[in-house]
Amino acid sequence: MSNLPFGLRGSVKKSGVLNSRLVLSVVTIEEKAQRRFPMADESKTPADAAAPKKKGMIPILIGLVLAAGLGAGGFFATYSGMLDGLLGGGDSAAHAATDAHSSEIAEVAFVPIEPILISLPGGDTPRHLRFRAHIETIPAHEKAVADIMPRIMDVLNGYLRAVATEDLERPMALFRLRAQMLRRIRLVADQREIRDLLVTEFVFN
Repeated sequence: MSNLPFGLRGSVKKSGVLNSRLVLSVVTIEEKAQRRFPMADESKTPADAAAPKKKGMIPILIGLVLAAGLGAGGFFATYSGMLDGLLGGGDSAAHAATDAHSSEIAEVAFVPIEPILISLPGGDTPRHLRFRAHIETIPAHEKAVADIMPRIMDVLNGYLRAVATEDLERPMALFRLRAQMLRRIRLVADQREIRDLLVTEFVFN
């Protein structure tokens, strides 16, 4: 630089200072950019970034499977009655049901109705209807029902003799006749005394 003219020396000095300042400015800008926008680590692949997420999902999936298994087991235990046996409630419920059934059977009485034989008109060959039944009641009303048996026999004889032969030959004749006879029996007796009518013989020939 000493061989250069004086005017050029000054220009070179100024150019060097400007270049130095320009380099410092660029370095400063790069440092600020790196601080504000740090570059991602190029050594990590997308698979490595997704690995922690996959590892974090495994405990959640295990918890869901265990919760579903426990819920299904609880439902089965409750539905099958296993909890009742463990808690001691199954025996008491069974005993209560047995006692109720036994008391219901003990409070039943059956009053027999005398057999009824009816000759049906029509045709060259005589036809007959043979009927036998029992009235279901309770022991406290058994005597009262037996005392009005003549009325019951009268109403049944009158009804069966009025039934047409065609009605007796129908497939569902017994069910319809039973309902009609039970209704007529309750008309001549106390409603509380008559529980049901049990037909033990119904022969039409």
